[in-house]
Amino acid sequence: MTKNMLFEELTSKEVGEKIGPKSVAILPIGAVEEHGPHLPLSTDSLQPEYVAIEVAKKLGNAYVLPIMKYGQCSSTANFPGTISLRFETLAMIAEDIICELYRTGFRNIVVLSGHAGRLHMSALKHAAEKALVKHDMKLMVLSDYDIAYAMKEIEIPENDGHAGMIETSRVMAIRPDLVKGTAGPCHPGFPKYRIMRDAQKYFPDGVMGDPQLANKEFGEKANKIIIDELTDIVRKMVEE
Repeated sequence: MTKNMLFEELTSKEVGEKIGPKSVAILPIGAVEEHGPHLPLSTDSLQPEYVAIEVAKKLGNAYVLPIMKYGQCSSTANFPGTISLRFETLAMIAEDIICELYRTGFRNIVVLSGHAGRLHMSALKHAAEKALVKHDMKLMVLSDYDIAYAMKEIEIPENDGHAGMIETSRVMAIRPDLVKGTAGPCHPGFPKYRIMRDAQKYFPDGVMGDPQLANKEFGEKANKIIIDELTDIVRKMVEE
């Protein structure tokens, strides 16, 4: 691990001395959320934190912020274990952190989410837009799954998603000790245009895809592609 790459391990004096115009702050954001009977509640936190650290190693001028392990989780809200923030709460926390990073001296900020829920990502983007009204900086908001589902090097099964093949594979590669067996395939068909209070009946095991297709080698390859692609994207942002 690159020395002093973790922001929380710096002293205040070191922050004042090290953070400059080309320094990058990477803020990983996760969730405490159901991920089938086989993956831990920390699934959406394990992935972005791992990616953030690996990207920071490659960049050399990046600092990984302490991960925020709560998010906005709509479709899984009724499963045991899911803890969801309100849209407004998540947006306000994210905006405050981004603005504080600017005050600290960062002009290049990456908000990297392991949870890709529509409202969750909208809250983070809303926070970023509000922060940009106040401060002149370069700011990126994405889920690592924005990169994952655009990969051309490896093929992801159609309709694979939450706790499915790719997500199970990635956790197998990052924390195999937390993977407890597998689960049966499920490809839920949600009613068009419906806003539902309880979507659980459409995927009773909390799975969207086929985790039985998962394997560690696929996860390792997917993680590497995501890390390399994000490193390249961040480098371009800093240099533009």
